[in-house]
Amino acid sequence: MATQPNVVVVVADTTRIDDAYDSQVAPTLAELATSGTRATRAVSAAPWTLPSHASLLTGAPPSEHGAHADHERLDDRLPVLPEPFRAAGYETVCVSNNTWLSAESGFDRGFEEFRQMWQLVQSDNALSELVDETAESRARLVARKLFDGNPLVNAANTLYRRFVRERSDDGAERSTSWIADWLADRSREDPFFLLVNYLEPHLEYRPPRETTERHLPEGATYEEAMAVPQEPWQFMAGDLDLSERDLALLRALYRGEITYFDEQLAALRAALQAAGEWEDTLVVVTADHGENVGDHGMMDHQYCLYDTLVRVPLVLHGGAFTGGSDLDDLVSLLDLAPTLLDAAGIEAPAARERFHGTSFHPDAGSPAREFVVSEYAAPQPSMAALERNLSRVPEHLRTYDRSLRAIRTDDHKLVRGSDGSERLYDLATDPGETTDVSERRPDRVAELADALDEWLDSVDAAGERESVSIGAERKARLEQLGYLQ
Repeated sequence: MATQPNVVVVVADTTRIDDAYDSQVAPTLAELATSGTRATRAVSAAPWTLPSHASLLTGAPPSEHGAHADHERLDDRLPVLPEPFRAAGYETVCVSNNTWLSAESGFDRGFEEFRQMWQLVQSDNALSELVDETAESRARLVARKLFDGNPLVNAANTLYRRFVRERSDDGAERSTSWIADWLADRSREDPFFLLVNYLEPHLEYRPPRETTERHLPEGATYEEAMAVPQEPWQFMAGDLDLSERDLALLRALYRGEITYFDEQLAALRAALQAAGEWEDTLVVVTADHGENVGDHGMMDHQYCLYDTLVRVPLVLHGGAFTGGSDLDDLVSLLDLAPTLLDAAGIEAPAARERFHGTSFHPDAGSPAREFVVSEYAAPQPSMAALERNLSRVPEHLRTYDRSLRAIRTDDHKLVRGSDGSERLYDLATDPGETTDVSERRPDRVAELADALDEWLDSVDAAGERESVSIGAERKARLEQLGYLQ
């Protein structure tokens, strides 16, 4: 591998560790792990896209970077990972399929090229608010908005959004194709830093038949699975009854999405090989968070810090991460930023000073973590959003109107809420986190609470932030992904 390797970070949005590490579901990822390094206990800093990606790129927890449901933007008060790579001569590129990871959200900082793949033509006005309108209101919106900015660009994006992209995947194939073309056309000899977010398998699950049928329960059909309602908030409110078979069918669709992503990962590897870059590239595959598919009575990826959401896959391939070994230490996704700088031989002392992560590069010699922390700063959707979108918000759903922090060690996890709740799980005997043992182990609760408080004292809290308005295009796209506004 070259002295300064290319670095490719692939985020498989919304991907659970148990399915990602199933070789029948994700065989390409299993192949990379066989000759690379697989982290078995990697934990995300947050259970949903915006704060998790912000933590990955800043090496800071949500309490510090301040990007969460109450402030839906990554501000410029902290350095971001592509900046030291760019300063070191790297070409920096981001390919995003999730609207949270957008220029409007502040994630374009440090990237020379920032591709928003929900747009056919890169533009600040893609008119995707037209998607959920009636034919009559859509015509009025087109008439009003078509000449706001570049009319040809707006028209192209409108047609693409309405008639092309919705009827195919969530941008994965187009993203891989764009990356392959970019690699083939590169004339620069500089190394590159590439971040790509694949939106599969985010709700709504719409996997291809060919990647799904192998995961279906016995006797089930693809059509039967696709007919199961995918309404997470109605399910959690108790307005939608799903049987165990229904949930098994949804899980099959979800696995079909991961398998489809895995095929894109194979195509990305082939593109790097065809461009002659594979041997000089460190590839990192992870997820921003997982997913509840009926687990704990929940669906989607909000309102909790169970391992179904915060334990994530993490596979590294290339350079010092060869050999097919498992990394069994606790790892936070905050640790990726200093680790990747170490892999590239970039010092960047100013950026490292703001990172909270600890490098797990083999040459760093860092001690193993004693604990990792995950945070859920504010509910998304809020109770007000649920009230606007549901016929009723039952009392049990209102109990989720709180923030959460979880501190996890080798054997226990303490989850503490702003409502005064404390739940302790013995992960050795109860990996599914089904039984709260806080009353039986008050000593352990106190010990972990003290450690969490000490950790909080080390965080340069973002404090109160002014609200951020969301443009109509972004609002429509987020609601289409299930993020009620």
